[in-house]
Amino acid sequence: MTHQNLQEALDASGDIVERLRNSKVGNYVYPVVAPEFWNFRTEQRAWRETVVLYDQTHHMDNLIIRGADAFRLVSDTAITTMKNFDVDRAKQYIPVSPSGHVIGDGIMHRETEDEFVFVGRAPSANWLQFQAATGGYDVDVQVDRRSPSYPLGRAVTREYWRFQIQGPRAWDVIEKVNGASLEQLRFFSMDWMTIAGVRVRTLRHGMAGSPGLELWGPYDSYHLVRDAILEAGEEFGIVPVGARAYPTNAVESGWIPAPLPAVFTGEELRPYREWLPADGYEATMSVAGSYVPSSVEGYYLNPWELGYGSFVKFDHDFIGRDALEQIDPAVQRRKVTLAWNAEDVSRILSSIVDVDGPQYKFLDLPLANYGFSGYDRVLDSDGRQVGLGLNNVGYTANERRVLSMGTIDADVPEGAELTLVWGEPDGGTDKINVEPHEQLDVRVVVSPTPYSAVARSAYQSGWRTGR
Repeated sequence: MTHQNLQEALDASGDIVERLRNSKVGNYVYPVVAPEFWNFRTEQRAWRETVVLYDQTHHMDNLIIRGADAFRLVSDTAITTMKNFDVDRAKQYIPVSPSGHVIGDGIMHRETEDEFVFVGRAPSANWLQFQAATGGYDVDVQVDRRSPSYPLGRAVTREYWRFQIQGPRAWDVIEKVNGASLEQLRFFSMDWMTIAGVRVRTLRHGMAGSPGLELWGPYDSYHLVRDAILEAGEEFGIVPVGARAYPTNAVESGWIPAPLPAVFTGEELRPYREWLPADGYEATMSVAGSYVPSSVEGYYLNPWELGYGSFVKFDHDFIGRDALEQIDPAVQRRKVTLAWNAEDVSRILSSIVDVDGPQYKFLDLPLANYGFSGYDRVLDSDGRQVGLGLNNVGYTANERRVLSMGTIDADVPEGAELTLVWGEPDGGTDKINVEPHEQLDVRVVVSPTPYSAVARSAYQSGWRTGR
């Protein structure tokens, strides 16, 4: 039987948790971009020491919203204030469900009074499309989906290419490719510049903790602009970053990229599940890790647990406001970085060549995520669960450590040593990227987020810092 929508697929599967844990979709892929241009260690060090070119062209959805009610649509679905959302500004966009749990996040750009562009993963883009289609808004929505995970030789095109120039020497490269000095605008401010004769949009950003720009323009100018940036950056040591290293910048900078979208239950959300396709992100996504809740709601997270508490503003009406107003922020779990014990990491890595010993879940470096969303149990010394390890899990050559993001009980202090249970129970699930393995208790230290001291001192307050 062919299911027509997500709700039908869920009804047929029965246990939603088991469906998510055993999805055969495979890894979340950062498509099209080469895995490495140099090597992932050098590429990681370059965003801390010199300058890098990130290629974000292919792994995110672009959603263009135009019309008289575009602002109202964004306001009605975002926990962030709209009071200072002027033209040529961007904001972190975070929608929540009616129960106050996070659906996703991304970046919302205000191009004109009546035009917005959302860039991010599918769950937030899908939520916006549904609200636009069913909420009585006078808007037109255009969606440009991420590139296919496995093009298999087929030509890939997008509406726009999207790059970032980041690192301590980023502004040197930006001004050289611009041909003149360029004002360093406020964080998340937008402007224009010209590169190789192509007029491109700019966003003041800083994913590596130093002043930089995100750039985007028409896809047919991709190679012309990319080549010009790399040529201008050669004297400053620019390094192009491949798909292996790119997502690990979130490990250093403190972003949790893919909590489970909190849309799988609740009668109020049934129309949404009936609108979502049976082959879309929500219907095919996978969940990895040692944490197996009794119901799917155990995976849902509120904004404070993900470090978004400072973004919640009750100065406007939005979906989920009533639920969030009932939450006491002081007792919520908080976002942290978990620094893995080096000896335990060595045990995991060496198990692949230990023919007589246990086989632990493979720790793929530099990024060890093996589900679209990841949830690992985190325990205190008494075996009591005090939090969750979440995506991302990865190695950074800048810190020479394996780190993961987590959300931990409010009373657990920074510096505490906890235990993260690595691997899935019962020998692993049926996910095609999961091999038979045993679980291992990994010692982790509760650490700041962002982990990088450079990022903590240089990032805009609130942007990934939770302040």
